Amino acid sequence: MAPETKTLGGGSLLIAWQLKDKRVLVVGGGAVASGRLESVLVADALVTLIAPFQGLHPLTKQFIDTCPRVTYHDRVFGGPQDLADVDMVLTAIDDVETSEQICAMCRTLRIPVNVADIPPSCDFYFGSQIRDGPLQVMISTNGQSPKLANIIRKRIEECIPDQAGEAIEKVGKLRTKLRERAPGIGGDVGKRRMRWMIDVCTAWEMEELALLDDEMMGKLLESGWEKGRVPRVDEVGGKPKQSRTPAPTSCTLPMLLGFLAGGSCLALIFWSRTKSVVWA
Repeated sequence: MAPETKTLGGGSLLIAWQLKDKRVLVVGGGAVASGRLESVLVADALVTLIAPFQGLHPLTKQFIDTCPRVTYHDRVFGGPQDLADVDMVLTAIDDVETSEQICAMCRTLRIPVNVADIPPSCDFYFGSQIRDGPLQVMISTNGQSPKLANIIRKRIEECIPDQAGEAIEKVGKLRTKLRERAPGIGGDVGKRRMRWMIDVCTAWEMEELALLDDEMMGKLLESGWEKGRVPRVDEVGGKPKQSRTPAPTSCTLPMLLGFLAGGSCLALIFWSRTKSVVWA
Protein backbone atom coordinates (compact mmCIF):
# COMPACT_ATOMS: atom_id res chain seq x y z
CA MET A 1 0.00 0.00 0.00
CA ALA A 2 1.40 3.39 -1.00
CA PRO A 3 2.01 5.88 1.84
CA GLU A 4 -0.28 8.87 2.18
CA THR A 5 1.19 11.99 0.62
CA LYS A 6 0.88 13.89 3.89
CA THR A 7 3.26 11.42 5.59
CA LEU A 8 6.06 12.02 3.08
CA GLY A 9 8.91 14.21 4.32
CA GLY A 10 10.85 14.78 7.52
CA GLY A 11 13.12 11.76 7.11
CA SER A 12 16.51 10.87 5.65
CA LEU A 13 17.50 8.62 2.77
CA LEU A 14 19.05 5.53 4.33
CA ILE A 15 21.65 4.10 1.96
CA ALA A 16 24.67 1.81 2.08
CA TRP A 17 27.45 4.21 1.11
CA GLN A 18 30.34 2.44 -0.63
CA LEU A 19 33.59 3.88 0.75
CA LYS A 20 36.11 1.29 -0.43
CA ASP A 21 39.34 3.14 -1.33
CA LYS A 22 37.62 6.52 -0.82
CA ARG A 23 39.52 9.19 1.14
CA VAL A 24 37.87 10.14 4.42
CA LEU A 25 39.17 12.90 6.69
CA VAL A 26 38.47 12.54 10.42
CA VAL A 27 39.12 15.61 12.57
CA GLY A 28 39.35 14.75 16.25
CA GLY A 29 40.58 11.74 18.21
CA GLY A 30 38.31 11.34 21.22
CA ALA A 31 35.62 8.77 22.01
CA VAL A 32 33.17 9.99 19.35
CA ALA A 33 35.91 10.19 16.74
CA SER A 34 36.99 6.62 17.52
CA GLY A 35 33.46 5.43 16.72
CA ARG A 36 33.43 7.37 13.44
CA LEU A 37 36.86 5.99 12.62
CA GLU A 38 35.74 2.42 13.21
CA SER A 39 32.64 2.89 11.02
CA VAL A 40 34.57 4.08 7.97
CA LEU A 41 37.35 1.52 8.42
CA VAL A 42 34.74 -1.24 8.37
CA ALA A 43 33.69 0.22 5.00
CA ASP A 44 37.30 -0.13 3.67
CA ALA A 45 37.94 3.63 3.50
CA LEU A 46 41.36 5.26 3.37
CA VAL A 47 41.45 7.53 6.42
CA THR A 48 43.42 10.64 7.28
CA LEU A 49 43.15 11.46 10.98
CA ILE A 50 44.01 14.92 12.29
CA ALA A 51 44.12 15.38 16.07
CA PRO A 52 46.67 16.26 18.77
CA PHE A 53 48.18 13.16 20.30
CA GLN A 54 47.27 14.34 23.76
CA GLY A 55 43.65 13.40 24.28
CA LEU A 56 43.50 10.51 21.80
CA HIS A 57 41.04 7.81 22.83
CA PRO A 58 42.66 4.38 23.43
CA LEU A 59 40.67 2.89 20.56
CA THR A 60 41.81 5.70 18.26
CA LYS A 61 45.43 4.96 19.23
CA GLN A 62 44.85 1.29 18.48
CA PHE A 63 43.56 2.07 14.98
CA ILE A 64 46.54 4.36 14.34
CA ASP A 65 48.99 1.68 15.45
CA THR A 66 47.42 -1.33 13.75
CA CYS A 67 45.57 -0.22 10.63
CA PRO A 68 47.70 0.65 7.57
CA ARG A 69 44.74 2.52 6.03
CA VAL A 70 44.99 5.24 8.69
CA THR A 71 47.36 8.18 8.09
CA TYR A 72 47.77 10.15 11.31
CA HIS A 73 48.78 13.81 11.76
CA ASP A 74 49.55 14.98 15.31
CA ARG A 75 48.13 18.50 15.04
CA VAL A 76 44.94 20.54 14.75
CA PHE A 77 43.03 21.13 11.53
CA GLY A 78 45.11 23.39 9.29
CA GLY A 79 42.61 24.86 6.84
CA PRO A 80 41.39 24.27 3.28
CA GLN A 81 44.61 22.48 2.31
CA ASP A 82 43.58 19.58 4.54
CA LEU A 83 40.49 19.09 2.37
CA ALA A 84 42.38 18.50 -0.88
CA ASP A 85 41.34 15.26 -2.63
CA VAL A 86 39.01 14.29 0.23
CA ASP A 87 35.74 12.44 -0.47
CA MET A 88 34.15 12.78 2.99
CA VAL A 89 34.80 14.73 6.20
CA LEU A 90 33.89 13.76 9.76
CA THR A 91 34.55 16.16 12.63
CA ALA A 92 34.31 15.30 16.31
CA ILE A 93 35.98 18.10 18.27
CA ASP A 94 34.93 20.25 21.24
CA ASP A 95 35.21 23.45 19.23
CA VAL A 96 31.92 24.59 17.74
CA GLU A 97 33.42 27.54 15.85
CA THR A 98 36.09 25.44 14.15
CA SER A 99 33.56 22.69 13.39
CA GLU A 100 31.24 25.19 11.69
CA GLN A 101 34.15 26.62 9.70
CA ILE A 102 35.09 23.14 8.49
CA CYS A 103 31.47 22.53 7.56
CA ALA A 104 31.33 25.79 5.55
CA MET A 105 34.52 24.85 3.68
CA CYS A 106 33.13 21.40 2.87
CA ARG A 107 29.87 22.85 1.60
CA THR A 108 31.79 25.22 -0.67
CA LEU A 109 33.85 22.32 -2.02
CA ARG A 110 30.79 20.02 -2.18
CA ILE A 111 32.35 17.48 0.17
CA PRO A 112 29.84 15.49 2.29
CA VAL A 113 30.39 16.37 5.94
CA ASN A 114 29.21 15.20 9.34
CA VAL A 115 29.77 17.44 12.36
CA ALA A 116 29.24 15.57 15.62
CA ASP A 117 26.45 16.96 17.85
CA ILE A 118 25.49 19.73 15.39
CA PRO A 119 22.67 18.26 13.23
CA PRO A 120 22.25 21.34 10.96
CA SER A 121 25.90 20.94 9.95
CA CYS A 122 25.46 17.32 8.89
CA ASP A 123 24.84 16.12 5.35
CA PHE A 124 24.27 12.65 6.82
CA TYR A 125 23.93 11.02 10.23
CA PHE A 126 25.46 8.03 11.94
CA GLY A 127 22.69 5.79 13.25
CA SER A 128 22.92 3.05 15.84
CA GLN A 129 24.19 -0.02 14.01
CA ILE A 130 24.12 -3.78 14.31
CA ARG A 131 26.96 -5.53 12.48
CA ASP A 132 27.51 -9.25 12.04
CA GLY A 133 29.79 -9.88 9.09
CA PRO A 134 27.86 -8.83 5.96
CA LEU A 135 24.71 -8.10 7.99
CA GLN A 136 24.29 -4.41 8.79
CA VAL A 137 21.18 -2.93 10.36
CA MET A 138 20.97 0.80 11.01
CA ILE A 139 18.46 2.58 13.22
CA SER A 140 18.25 6.31 12.61
CA THR A 141 16.27 8.94 14.51
CA ASN A 142 17.25 11.57 11.94
CA GLY A 143 19.67 13.11 14.42
CA GLN A 144 17.01 13.71 17.07
CA SER A 145 17.65 11.05 19.71
CA PRO A 146 20.78 8.87 19.50
CA LYS A 147 19.96 7.33 22.90
CA LEU A 148 16.56 6.08 21.74
CA ALA A 149 18.18 4.73 18.57
CA ASN A 150 20.53 2.74 20.79
CA ILE A 151 17.64 1.37 22.89
CA ILE A 152 15.74 0.31 19.76
CA ARG A 153 18.91 -1.28 18.35
CA LYS A 154 19.26 -3.46 21.44
CA ARG A 155 15.66 -4.65 21.13
CA ILE A 156 16.12 -5.59 17.49
CA GLU A 157 19.45 -7.26 18.25
CA GLU A 158 17.70 -9.61 20.70
CA CYS A 159 15.66 -10.99 17.78
CA ILE A 160 18.55 -11.72 15.41
CA PRO A 161 19.91 -15.31 15.53
CA ASP A 162 23.58 -15.82 16.31
CA GLN A 163 24.07 -17.46 12.90
CA ALA A 164 22.65 -14.57 10.86
CA GLY A 165 25.97 -13.22 9.57
CA GLU A 166 27.27 -16.66 8.62
CA ALA A 167 23.96 -17.56 6.97
CA ILE A 168 24.11 -14.43 4.82
CA GLU A 169 27.66 -15.23 3.72
CA LYS A 170 26.59 -18.74 2.70
CA VAL A 171 23.51 -17.45 0.85
CA GLY A 172 25.69 -14.95 -1.01
CA LYS A 173 28.04 -17.75 -2.07
CA LEU A 174 25.09 -19.90 -3.16
CA ARG A 175 23.73 -17.07 -5.28
CA THR A 176 27.13 -16.59 -6.93
CA LYS A 177 27.17 -20.29 -7.86
CA LEU A 178 23.61 -19.98 -9.16
CA ARG A 179 24.55 -17.04 -11.40
CA GLU A 180 27.44 -19.07 -12.81
CA ARG A 181 25.06 -21.94 -13.56
CA ALA A 182 22.30 -19.72 -14.96
CA PRO A 183 23.95 -16.50 -16.21
CA GLY A 184 22.11 -13.46 -17.46
CA ILE A 185 20.87 -10.09 -16.22
CA GLY A 186 17.16 -9.43 -15.87
CA GLY A 187 14.56 -11.19 -17.97
CA ASP A 188 12.91 -14.49 -17.13
CA VAL A 189 16.13 -16.12 -15.92
CA GLY A 190 16.82 -13.27 -13.49
CA LYS A 191 13.27 -13.39 -12.12
CA ARG A 192 13.44 -17.16 -11.73
CA ARG A 193 16.79 -16.92 -9.87
CA MET A 194 15.39 -14.30 -7.51
CA ARG A 195 12.24 -16.30 -6.81
CA TRP A 196 14.20 -19.49 -6.11
CA MET A 197 16.64 -17.73 -3.78
CA ILE A 198 13.75 -16.20 -1.86
CA ASP A 199 12.11 -19.63 -1.57
CA VAL A 200 15.35 -21.13 -0.20
CA CYS A 201 15.74 -18.36 2.38
CA THR A 202 12.17 -18.75 3.63
CA ALA A 203 12.03 -22.57 3.53
CA TRP A 204 15.25 -23.18 5.48
CA GLU A 205 15.93 -22.13 9.06
CA MET A 206 18.69 -19.60 9.70
CA GLU A 207 20.82 -22.26 11.39
CA GLU A 208 20.37 -24.55 8.39
CA LEU A 209 21.48 -21.85 5.94
CA ALA A 210 24.59 -21.31 8.05
CA LEU A 211 25.50 -25.01 7.55
CA LEU A 212 25.77 -24.73 3.76
CA ASP A 213 29.11 -25.89 2.35
CA ASP A 214 30.28 -26.42 -1.23
CA GLU A 215 29.01 -30.00 -1.38
CA MET A 216 25.57 -29.09 -0.02
CA MET A 217 25.34 -26.12 -2.39
CA GLY A 218 26.12 -28.38 -5.34
CA LYS A 219 23.39 -30.83 -4.35
CA LEU A 220 20.96 -27.98 -3.68
CA LEU A 221 21.49 -26.60 -7.17
CA GLU A 222 21.29 -30.03 -8.83
CA SER A 223 18.19 -31.31 -7.05
CA GLY A 224 16.61 -27.94 -6.40
CA TRP A 225 17.29 -25.26 -8.98
CA GLU A 226 17.44 -27.66 -11.92
CA LYS A 227 14.11 -29.22 -10.90
CA GLY A 228 12.33 -26.05 -9.86
CA ARG A 229 11.97 -26.96 -6.18
CA VAL A 230 13.57 -26.35 -2.78
CA PRO A 231 14.89 -29.59 -1.23
CA ARG A 232 14.84 -30.12 2.52
CA VAL A 233 18.18 -29.68 4.26
CA ASP A 234 18.49 -33.43 4.94
CA GLU A 235 18.05 -34.12 1.20
CA VAL A 236 21.33 -32.33 0.45
CA GLY A 237 23.35 -33.81 3.31
CA GLY A 238 22.58 -31.40 6.12
CA LYS A 239 21.03 -31.91 9.52
CA PRO A 240 17.64 -30.24 9.89
CA LYS A 241 16.91 -28.08 12.90
CA GLN A 242 14.66 -30.06 15.21
CA SER A 243 12.46 -27.24 16.46
CA ARG A 244 12.05 -23.52 16.13
CA THR A 245 13.31 -21.33 18.95
CA PRO A 246 10.60 -18.84 19.89
CA ALA A 247 11.45 -15.18 19.82
CA PRO A 248 12.22 -13.64 23.24
CA THR A 249 9.10 -12.34 24.96
CA SER A 250 10.86 -9.01 25.45
CA CYS A 251 11.19 -8.58 21.69
CA THR A 252 8.39 -6.23 20.70
CA LEU A 253 9.80 -5.27 17.31
CA PRO A 254 9.75 -7.56 14.24
CA MET A 255 13.10 -9.00 13.23
CA LEU A 256 14.43 -7.47 10.05
CA LEU A 257 17.15 -9.17 8.03
CA GLY A 258 18.42 -8.38 4.58
CA PHE A 259 19.70 -11.14 2.36
CA LEU A 260 21.72 -8.99 0.00
CA ALA A 261 23.77 -11.31 -2.16
CA GLY A 262 24.92 -8.77 -4.74
CA GLY A 263 23.53 -7.70 -8.08
CA SER A 264 19.84 -6.91 -8.25
CA CYS A 265 18.51 -9.50 -5.81
CA LEU A 266 17.41 -8.14 -2.46
CA ALA A 267 15.02 -9.99 -0.20
CA LEU A 268 13.95 -8.41 3.07
CA ILE A 269 12.53 -11.00 5.41
CA PHE A 270 10.38 -9.98 8.37
CA TRP A 271 9.89 -12.66 11.01
CA SER A 272 7.30 -12.68 13.74
CA ARG A 273 6.04 -15.48 15.90
CA THR A 274 3.22 -16.38 13.57
CA LYS A 275 4.15 -15.50 10.00
CA SER A 276 6.82 -14.31 7.62
CA VAL A 277 6.46 -11.83 4.80
CA VAL A 278 9.02 -11.47 2.03
CA TRP A 279 9.57 -8.39 -0.09
CA ALA A 280 11.81 -8.70 -3.14
